Formats: sequence, structure tokens, C-alpha cells
Amino acid sequence: MHRSQPEYDYVYEYGHDYDYGSNTGTGTGTGTGQAYEPYQPPRRTRRWRRRPLAIAAASAVVLVLAPVAVDRAVAARIESRTAQAFQEGMDTPLPPKVEVHGFPVLAQAASGTLDRVDITAHDIPADGSDRPLPVTELALELEGLTKSDDDSEARARSAEATAQLSYRDMSNALGMEISQGYGADRIRASVLTPLGFEVTATTAVSVASGNRIAFKDFKVAGRVALPDVGEKLLDKAFAQPIELRNIPDGLHLRSVTTTANGLTAHFSGKSVTFHRS
Repeated sequence: MHRSQPEYDYVYEYGHDYDYGSNTGTGTGTGTGQAYEPYQPPRRTRRWRRRPLAIAAASAVVLVLAPVAVDRAVAARIESRTAQAFQEGMDTPLPPKVEVHGFPVLAQAASGTLDRVDITAHDIPADGSDRPLPVTELALELEGLTKSDDDSEARARSAEATAQLSYRDMSNALGMEISQGYGADRIRASVLTPLGFEVTATTAVSVASGNRIAFKDFKVAGRVALPDVGEKLLDKAFAQPIELRNIPDGLHLRSVTTTANGLTAHFSGKSVTFHRS
């Protein structure tokens, strides 16, 4: 006779019943059972996937920005040296603002020619009879700038420039009070005569050869006739054009107009040279 297997209660080590036939793990015995969930492998997150992508993206950014940073450092060095050389050559109280254009600047420097350089300088002083009229501001746009091996001079293939000349400096240079007149090309001049009265007249400014500003077409303000002594004073003051000698070699005066604060002179030229001293 086949003997039946005895029935056993599978008792947990600590006395808790465990039902192997139940997926809930609540237990079927009489003891106080402890629930056990079926083993579930840990769910993978996407963090491990994102990290290589983030590293790759950061590396790409570094590869892009590193050459830009190096190129900007080279440009800053060139700008600083150019500003120092210009300050020494033009005797300005402060270094001018210099900006090198184009990318990459490193390749331009290696070739020996900078595509474009902008320079803005202030307060270029007069120097006795050689520089009778200071330049309040000089803005330069230089194309194809090269320098000598010893850094003593730099040469631009072509250049455009705008110079601002204040009425105060013109008054000091001419020995009379100068202000804006009526029209885009006229200034007003006031001079005190030896007889103690003031004479006011207007005159037109124009371009003369040799980077000079000439004066012509005198007109006395009002309907009062100009005394001989006043006419002689004005003739003497405006007989000789003012030469602008504190301008880089190769720039030629093209036009001059009046503004509320002074004269605006426009220049252009080829093979413009800057000397360090």
C-alpha cells in the first residue's frame, strides 16, 4: 500500500509561517506572517546614459571655446602694444582705444598683416609751431596694417580718419574767440580792437593743400561797417591757413565742416605711416 507523505508546515526560522504557494506572501499558517515581495531587479535610470552625453557636450564646448580664447588673448596683446606705440608717437596723455577686427587674429598676426584696426585717440597735443592746433579726438580705420621688424613704425595699406577740433583750441591758436557760425562751413570770430570795442565777423572754412584749413569770405555781423583796425586784425588772423601737423603721414584732408563744439575734419589716404617716436 502506498503510504502518503506526511504533511509538514514550513515554519520560518523565527516562527513565521510562509506560504510558498501564494504570490502575496501573506502566509497561511497560524503564526504572524511577514510579507515578502517577489524579487524585482533595480530599475535602471537614464542618469548613466546622460553622463557620457554631458561629458561629450562639455568637451565639444571646450574644443570650440579654447581657440577663441587663445585668439582673443593674441588680439588683446596686439591691441595693447599698438596703443602703447601710438601713445608714444603722438604724445597723448592716455593710451588710445584699439580694436583688432577679424577672426582668427592669430592667422593674421602670423601673416604679418592685420585686416582692419580701429584706433580712437583723445587730446593729441599741439607742439609749438609744428603742431599749432591740438586734436581733441582722432578716429582711425586702418586697412591692411603691417609693422616693421623693430616695431619702430607701422604702415596701413589704406585709412580713413575723422578729427575733432574744438573751438577753444582754435581760439587759443588764432588769438580770438571762435564759435559756430551760420551754415555748415562758417565760423564766428570775435576780436577786441585796441580802441576797446569788439568786432564780430563770420568766415568760411575750407580745405587747402598740405592738410591745411583755410579761411575766406569774411562777413561782418550786423550792419555796422568794419573799421580799418578791425579789418586788419581779422586779415592778419586768417591770412595764413592752419596746418594740421599732428596727423599720421599719408592722410590727406578731404573736407571740413562746423558743429556746435568745433570743426570736423575728414581724412583718407594710402600707405599711411605711424612712427613710434
